[in-house]
Amino acid sequence: MASTFAPTADLSDRSVLGDSRLARVSQVALLIAFACAVAAGLLAARRVDAHTVAMVWLQNGIFVLTLSLGALFFLLIQHITSAGWGIAVRRVAEAHAANLRWLWIVLLLPMLWLHFSHREWPGHGHGLALIWPWADPAHLAAAHPAEASIVAAKSAYLNTQFFLIRAVAYFALWAGIAHWFVATSRAQDASGDSALSRRMRTLAGPALIVYALTTTFAAFDWIMSLSPAWFSTMFGVYFFAGTCAGGFSLLAFTCLRLQSLGYLRGVITAEHYQDLGKMIWAFGIVFWAYIAFSQYMLIWYGNLPEETVWFLARQIGDWSWVSVALLFGHFIIPFVFFISRWTKRWNATLAFGCIWMLAFAWLDIYWLVMPVVPSDVATFTTYDALAAAYEGTATGLSNPLNFLMLGALLGLSIGLTARRLSKGALVCRRDPRFDESLRFENI
Repeated sequence: MASTFAPTADLSDRSVLGDSRLARVSQVALLIAFACAVAAGLLAARRVDAHTVAMVWLQNGIFVLTLSLGALFFLLIQHITSAGWGIAVRRVAEAHAANLRWLWIVLLLPMLWLHFSHREWPGHGHGLALIWPWADPAHLAAAHPAEASIVAAKSAYLNTQFFLIRAVAYFALWAGIAHWFVATSRAQDASGDSALSRRMRTLAGPALIVYALTTTFAAFDWIMSLSPAWFSTMFGVYFFAGTCAGGFSLLAFTCLRLQSLGYLRGVITAEHYQDLGKMIWAFGIVFWAYIAFSQYMLIWYGNLPEETVWFLARQIGDWSWVSVALLFGHFIIPFVFFISRWTKRWNATLAFGCIWMLAFAWLDIYWLVMPVVPSDVATFTTYDALAAAYEGTATGLSNPLNFLMLGALLGLSIGLTARRLSKGALVCRRDPRFDESLRFENI
């Protein structure tokens, strides 16, 4: 297929069809994932600390999930806005979003195993209480009666049966939405039916509503309820901003890597990368910082003990340095870096910025999941006394299990994405706006 509007675009099969080059990338990524998984399993068996293993699994599983959720959000806003520029990169986003069809294996199956095994975990309780303390009310009441009384009032929502039903619903809806949009886009490649574009645009609105609700409640369930007495109505929006930071960065970096392998020559240009960079800057940096500041400011101003303790746990010991690192690494430095149009248009600088944002998106999830609110926090009369008592609190960042688990899950995600791309077209060649995307220029 040739375009009369973009003579520099190479639309030959070698440029726009996946082949053995991507198949080799897939094999390498899956091999790395397997090696990391074996090493992580051996290390976990030696440490015999089930709680640490479970938390590392949860943190990395959620991080990899956010990458696909970010790609799905990109697809939905492209369809609902009828944005022509994004057609050139949409197939790559579809490949990442399609991982939602199997990610339930990574997160949901271990949850089900924990629940139905009903195994007792010393110091934590039974089943899901290995991770979520509210899952064993009797153990929570014996260990932390004050917290248990607060959690008891939430038992209609925080109970294991309803928790698992919601988890199944989240994954089913994400997988269903991703599958339908990916399959419909592929069907358009075969038929060239422009009506499919209108159908995807029509359904993108309801899909976005479902996306917003499911990601919000998943963040409440899997992260916020780790400290079940704490609550923030802005937490779901904060989590959403994090999906954009990681998902959009991975999308841009994948496009750069595809072009380095000889694909999409002249199809994706500096104009497209500039817009991808804008989206990283707007959603993943500025909006993330706005929500983070708003949440912190409101809780600080309200100064209610049941709200402030969550942030106190992230300001004691070594966690204070992680909080500062996120301030500078997730906002101030990338804000300045991405604000220039040239850093978004040059491949090398954009690739560096994407890797940087992915690293801090991972650290952000770590900061959300790993800290523990001190059980005796209410006994301290001043913050200085609390900080002094817990000045030796470690973050556990240096634990190699963190990076082995990340390598296993991220390698699996990249490997299956590359395999999917290797078996079909890398662009939506029969979308009616494809020529518009090829000739796209920023004003």
